[in-house]
Amino acid sequence: MIDAVEPIWRKPIDVAKLNKTEKKVLPGYLGIEITEFGPDYLCGTMPVEERTMQPFGVLHGGASAVLAETLGSIAGYFCLADENANCFGVSINSSHIRPVSSGLVTGKAMPYHIGRTTHVWNIEIVNDSGKLVNVSRLTLAVVHR
Repeated sequence: MIDAVEPIWRKPIDVAKLNKTEKKVLPGYLGIEITEFGPDYLCGTMPVEERTMQPFGVLHGGASAVLAETLGSIAGYFCLADENANCFGVSINSSHIRPVSSGLVTGKAMPYHIGRTTHVWNIEIVNDSGKLVNVSRLTLAVVHR
C-alpha cells in the first residue's frame, strides 16, 4: 500500500451527496452505502440479502465485485486533481474467501498505485465479525477529456 503522509484526496468528499447520487444506479440498487473515509482509504457497506445473494443463500461473488469496484472507482475519482479527468475500471481480480449468509459486509479501498494514467486499488471486504470475505484488486484507467 501507499504510505500516505498527507491525504490522497484532491477533491472534497461529501458522503451524504455520494450516497444520494449512488441511489439511482447499480450500487444503490444493491444497497451499497459509502460510510467513511480517512487520509488514504474509503469504506462502504452492502447488505447480504435477497438482492445480493445467489440462489444457494449466500453472498453472490458478483455482488462482492460490484462493492469492490464501486469503492475503488469512487476513491480513484477523488484522487484526481484534474476536473476534466475520470477513472474507469479496466480490470478486477476478486478472490472469495468465505461465504456470508446475512448481515452487512464492509469494504475498504486503499491504493497500491496512484499514477497519471492508471491507479491500482486493493479492496478488502469483511463480514460483521471482521473476518475476511473477499479481497479484490482493481485497476483503473485515468481518462483525460
